[in-house]
Amino acid sequence: MKTVIEARNLYKSYDIGGKVKIGVLRDTIIDTFKYPYRLLFKKFNKDKITYKALNGISFKVNQGEVLGLIGKNGAGKSTLLKVLSKITEPSGGEVRLRGRVSSLIEVGTGFHLELTGRENIYLNGAILGMRKKEIELKFDQIVEFSGIKNYLDVPVKRYSSGMYVRLAFAVAAHLDTDILLVDEVLSVGDADFQQKSLGKVKDIAESGRTIIFVSHNMGVISQLCTRCIVLSKGKIIFDGKTNEAIANYLSKEYEYFGSRIVKKDNKKIMQIRKVTISNSNKTPSGVLNISEPIKINIVFDVNKVVSGSVIYANINSVEGVLILKSTDSLNIPKTRYKGKYRSVLELPPYLINSGKYFLSLGCEVPQKNNIKVEEFDHLDAFQFECVDKSKAIDEYGSGIIAPIYQLNTQKLK
Repeated sequence: MKTVIEARNLYKSYDIGGKVKIGVLRDTIIDTFKYPYRLLFKKFNKDKITYKALNGISFKVNQGEVLGLIGKNGAGKSTLLKVLSKITEPSGGEVRLRGRVSSLIEVGTGFHLELTGRENIYLNGAILGMRKKEIELKFDQIVEFSGIKNYLDVPVKRYSSGMYVRLAFAVAAHLDTDILLVDEVLSVGDADFQQKSLGKVKDIAESGRTIIFVSHNMGVISQLCTRCIVLSKGKIIFDGKTNEAIANYLSKEYEYFGSRIVKKDNKKIMQIRKVTISNSNKTPSGVLNISEPIKINIVFDVNKVVSGSVIYANINSVEGVLILKSTDSLNIPKTRYKGKYRSVLELPPYLINSGKYFLSLGCEVPQKNNIKVEEFDHLDAFQFECVDKSKAIDEYGSGIIAPIYQLNTQKLK
């Protein structure tokens, strides 16, 4: 099978901290004379730290593969895509790409805020390598897919973030490309657009084109990707089948906790500060008995008066399947005033079956033209495990949910 992407020993380093000097002529002359002295006595800036975003990465991708990149924030996923798309140069190593490449890495990259949606379709299409005739042939498809027909001649600076990303994705998705690089764009927009985008990526994959896909949504990763690479601290720690990669990622990156606390950040409008999970009111634990109620306590701060905000708690399986989604949207006040709040979620016994699960938390804060999501500890709070100490489920059956139901059987004749 033809290899279309090959990365060999890739490095990408950034210097963090240290003194920054304005490059005037006087300083340049002084530094020139000081350099031999500093070299002899090794008196360099000790405050400067070199951060390796990529640390010796090597892999190959064959034509038609849909490769997933997963890992915690800061693992190097977006940096790798930027190197592959030639947005940034690697500090070491090399990349070989065979075929036409398009990327959707940062929402609306290449869009001009003062231009209309119509004008930006032509501009962004040209940046991505489309010829004018090609854009004209696909113009109606792009507009229909984006769903912004009524706002086509409005400057994009007036668009909400959802409209912005829909248009950007629509342009990139309709480009006849050999390789498509996608970074976490299917999480933006409403549910209908997310499903439509997911379907479009599937169509692109089935057409035999190559896709590298970055997402924190393990459900989407498991649906789309035939293979996954797990990144941690700039290194590849796993490369293989998608289900094995997801299990590897979740088991290695997240420990079992019964309680998590986050340092206060007054810059956030709302912030989840503490989460505990336990059986009823007992001591917090990462291992829970399914025969008892499971209680999740969420303590959060409101640092500024806010209207229409929502707290949510989601439980996913280790494969990324959404098991339960809960919010306080039905009983929230119109306005939350500054202060400390508590949300409680209590699950009845035998609702969730024995197994390992993933809890993610956050708060949605309405802002001008969009909703900002303040996530707890990036995206994921912690893993927890449910065990069946009573062995009741072993007797009656198993499934994702575990209420003890029995068939009522009667003799008819």
